[in-house]
Amino acid sequence: MTYGMLIDLKKCVGCHACSVACKEAHGTPPGVRRSHVERETEGVFPDVKRNIVPMLCMQCEIAPCVENCPTGASIKREDGIVIVDKETCIGCKTCIEVCPYNARYYREDDTGYFGEELTEYETVMYVDMPKGTVDKCTFCVERIDGTGEPQACVAACPAGARVFGDLEDIRAEAEAANGFQLEAEVSTNPSVWYLPHEVNA
Repeated sequence: MTYGMLIDLKKCVGCHACSVACKEAHGTPPGVRRSHVERETEGVFPDVKRNIVPMLCMQCEIAPCVENCPTGASIKREDGIVIVDKETCIGCKTCIEVCPYNARYYREDDTGYFGEELTEYETVMYVDMPKGTVDKCTFCVERIDGTGEPQACVAACPAGARVFGDLEDIRAEAEAANGFQLEAEVSTNPSVWYLPHEVNA
């Protein structure tokens, strides 16, 4: 099975619960956000529109990061999830440059949120994110391969805006409701689909 995610923009309120839950679950260092929410406002009062778009790695079928990684550190699993082998990654940032979704982050140094002296939590979590390597969303592969718990962002969403599961089911549900992929024109065929925020869409 290939995994995918569906995000309903009509339900998303931009509360950042997904981002916070991801931070808590993976203990990512300063500057590294596997999940985040982009907000923008367009128009002039009273015709103003707020756009809220949760962002994460799109787990592309045709992944530029995998195709362009010089060491093979960016790997696409059989289930469609793209991961980074931190032992092979040399931190060249090629994958960051070619990602159309700005979904990758470089671990610059070993400092934590309170400086060089790490907390007990940071000491444990940063082992999987060594300095000089790239980090990204993995659809919580540790849960898929281990506990079977729902993805951190999915479980935390108070509006139930996210659905994770079989990509074929996700795509079918999205296409039936005028769903779309971000930056579809770059032809990476993302595994993350969105339902439009327009009420009558």
